[in-house]
Amino acid sequence: MKSIPALLLFVCLALPALRAQGGSLPESNAQGMEFFEKKVRPILEARCAECHSARKKIKGGLDLDSKAGWMKGGDTGPAIVPGDAGNSLLISAVHWAEKELQMPPKKKLSSAEIGVLEEWVAMGAPDPRSAAAEGVAAKSRAMSLEEGRRFWSYAPRQPVQLPRVRRNDWALTAIDRFILAKLEEKGVEPSPLASPAELTRRLALVLTGLPPTPEQIRELERQGAAEGLAKAAEAFADSLLSSPQFGETWGRHWLDVARFAESSGGGRTLLFKDAWRYRDYVIEAFNQDRPFDQFLREQVAGDLLPAPTPELRARQLTATGFLALGPTIYEEQNKQKLRFDVIDEQLDTIGKGILGQTIGCARCHDHKFDPIPQRDYYALAGIFASTRTLSSYEANVASWILTDLPVDEESAARIDAQQTRIEAAEKALQGKKNRLADLKKAKAGIAVEAGGERSRKPEPLKPGVPLPLSVLAGVALDDGDATAVGPWKRSKFCSQYFGEGYLHDENKEKGAKSLTFTPRLPRSGRYEVRLSFPSLSGRAKRVPVHIFHSKGDTTVYVDQSVVPPIEGRFVSLGVYEFESSGEGYVIISNEGTEGFVCVDALQFLPEGSSDVVEDRQAGKAGKAHPQDAIGALTAEIKADEAALAAQKARQERRPAVMSVREEDQIEDTHIRIRGEVNQRGAKVARGFLRVLGDSGEGRFDLKQSGRMALADWLASAENPLTARVYVNRVWAWMFGTGLVRTVDNFATTGEAPSHPELLDYLAQYLVEHQWSTKALVREIVRSRVWLGSVGEPGAVERDPENRWFGRANRRRLDAEQIRDGMLAVSGLLDSRVGGPNIEGANAADPLSGEASRVEFEYVFRDVRRSVYTPAFRNNRLELFATFDFGDTNTSQGQRYASNVAPQALFFLNHPFVLEQARRAARNEPLVAGTQTERVRQAFVRCLGRAPTAGEASVCARHLAEAESGEEAQREAWSRIYQSLFGSADFRFLN
Repeated sequence: MKSIPALLLFVCLALPALRAQGGSLPESNAQGMEFFEKKVRPILEARCAECHSARKKIKGGLDLDSKAGWMKGGDTGPAIVPGDAGNSLLISAVHWAEKELQMPPKKKLSSAEIGVLEEWVAMGAPDPRSAAAEGVAAKSRAMSLEEGRRFWSYAPRQPVQLPRVRRNDWALTAIDRFILAKLEEKGVEPSPLASPAELTRRLALVLTGLPPTPEQIRELERQGAAEGLAKAAEAFADSLLSSPQFGETWGRHWLDVARFAESSGGGRTLLFKDAWRYRDYVIEAFNQDRPFDQFLREQVAGDLLPAPTPELRARQLTATGFLALGPTIYEEQNKQKLRFDVIDEQLDTIGKGILGQTIGCARCHDHKFDPIPQRDYYALAGIFASTRTLSSYEANVASWILTDLPVDEESAARIDAQQTRIEAAEKALQGKKNRLADLKKAKAGIAVEAGGERSRKPEPLKPGVPLPLSVLAGVALDDGDATAVGPWKRSKFCSQYFGEGYLHDENKEKGAKSLTFTPRLPRSGRYEVRLSFPSLSGRAKRVPVHIFHSKGDTTVYVDQSVVPPIEGRFVSLGVYEFESSGEGYVIISNEGTEGFVCVDALQFLPEGSSDVVEDRQAGKAGKAHPQDAIGALTAEIKADEAALAAQKARQERRPAVMSVREEDQIEDTHIRIRGEVNQRGAKVARGFLRVLGDSGEGRFDLKQSGRMALADWLASAENPLTARVYVNRVWAWMFGTGLVRTVDNFATTGEAPSHPELLDYLAQYLVEHQWSTKALVREIVRSRVWLGSVGEPGAVERDPENRWFGRANRRRLDAEQIRDGMLAVSGLLDSRVGGPNIEGANAADPLSGEASRVEFEYVFRDVRRSVYTPAFRNNRLELFATFDFGDTNTSQGQRYASNVAPQALFFLNHPFVLEQARRAARNEPLVAGTQTERVRQAFVRCLGRAPTAGEASVCARHLAEAESGEEAQREAWSRIYQSLFGSADFRFLN
């Protein structure tokens, strides 16, 4: 508990009322509408419309055709309480929470579908449908292609004339003339220039993400006095643009657009341990000022571009990670659905990130608002259907493609030799393990192989002996062969189990865990399905087991509180017809259970066969291998395992990247009716968005996917969207808001630009300057608009939202800027650039449970720039979660910046803040000088300015009230730094 004086200091310095701030992004319903169209509407159409649509029938008086329908509700009242999923009847019904209210009644929605509806209701249930409550289907409000081509964002750019202004002497650049013309039209007075200290902090944080040093502040003040503030700011900006920190900060912006993450997300998260190479590629691209059109081409089609050098080949392969890094549920059993989900996610990212379009809304039907027909969606989808993103369509858990990067001949030979030695050691070790298993089986008198045939042993299996699956006839799957959703715990508490143990759900998170077994059956036919589990007190009495067979699906409930009737290990789930094609599977869930749910093995036994192998030579085998042989072989195996582990730890990995490649079969794809992968409509030729005037006809090589043509179309100077969207992003990254405030949505549901002529001027400037990001940044920095101050307190009256950019916006720092700023002040910031960043990643199989544990149990200890902090999808650094880190599940060009109480509490209590404050108080440059000088230096380092008289007085009183002694004084200084970190002037930028 902090002392009262320390708390008073925190209140005095860290919690002043914020000044009014203009320019904050207004709440927009565009994101909610997109969520409804892409995720909610398909569920309502596929699972609810049969009984709750005027187009078919209305049961219970509930019409779900429109917002008015669910607001009115049915016989039991309104179906949804916007923003309150817990009190919404619709959510209760789909959960089957009440016996009398279970919707849909025939088959419950999947947990993923329920999650979508819950998220939709929680965000306020946005619903664009305006049909009458009687259930008449809403008429589409989408533009025609002809209308769309006249819409501002789809129309070709036109030459722009500089506007006339009354105050010609005010403008420093063309940008200023566009802004001033609008200010004069609206009667808004532009703000005066910011102070040198404010500009130094603004430039340092915007361009490098780090606070300026006292030396940088003094230098800009000196140059500003000698040469003028504009020239001094431009020179300082040039020095920042040439620093590696520029790429780290601006690369992070693009990583938000690219929805960069280092794990797959979902229930069974997988580890993207090579994703760091794409992150470093992006940082390098911004530092080298790679032309943006080239940057785009490399990410969309880098593997297809010519590469005269190994270095260029490696770079371009790495760039295609852009297409592979999305949130993917790799354990999805319907592989064609998974394939088209991946395609949809890629189109969504390209649509938002590059074109500012919600293309994904046209997967199931023509876009409801924008001129994007479903045909155009599948024209683009055909390009990615001819692109391979998944390494296999047959594996139980799919994976991404890892492509080896080119290395020199000497390195390749060395790596290959190491791998050959490891494979030989693994083979030898497995041989010893097989011999040990035979010895143990023979000694226990259980089973050995009998010429490949299997027959029943007369006596039942002996309890108390862990058994290999080889004793079972038919097709046997261990618990480790199942695809797990949610965390399951492995146990060996019971002595009766197959393999390495059994799994149980820890009697937690009911309804959120399941195990899916997918057998590879040798032939089609009827199979008895048996479940093995250890029985003890506390087991669940009604465990749901869903068997999906060729005749349909069946649910069986198993009482695990009683001993299984077959051999004390198995219970029969029934006999079912299965095909050898691998489409059948079994799901064991803990939904609705009370008590532990346990799973050991699953057996598929051909109807009429036996389940245990007989050891025809058990006696001989038993005599040949006594106990001492088992002990000696066990010790030998342990030694070999340790040696192999050490060998793998020293192994040099061939560098590899997550990437894509051309599909084995190149072809156009079919429209999917209502987005259902198996409901094919007409085949559509590959192409582009026709509203932009180029369908792509005649540009597709029949032997290539079309990604090269797509990359050229996206990066073309003639594409009206690409340059507009990107320069608007750069403007938003510089000013806090864009000329188009909906930076990811340039379509009809987004906002129109505040200065359309300026937007097109900047787009043309970008193209004429070889798509150079740094040239565009320099042009903005030179403008008086950029150099302006936040204005006087009365400046907000005529333009409360700063829509016309008459003053600088006051905005909260990003999570990374807050973290890196504290580390920089404390002196603990590690400036190393690039490279791997996840401890334990290389030792983990990325598809294993071990990899999931790396994420879920990860301890964040690094002190490098925040761009290198592991960006997991399920486990986020607490500071990032508190301060609105980007959403890694979707392309996001601008983050939401909240200002809520937990953020103040974070600075008051969190160990990271306390540690940085203590480090700052002990930082060597600060220990010299008088108390007044040290207080001033602390303010300059943290806030970029000197303290006011009142702030200096508060600090002096706090230090005077502290106990004497070196440690007590250091602690008093650490409270000052903690309070400065928590202050509004640290968290916000003028």
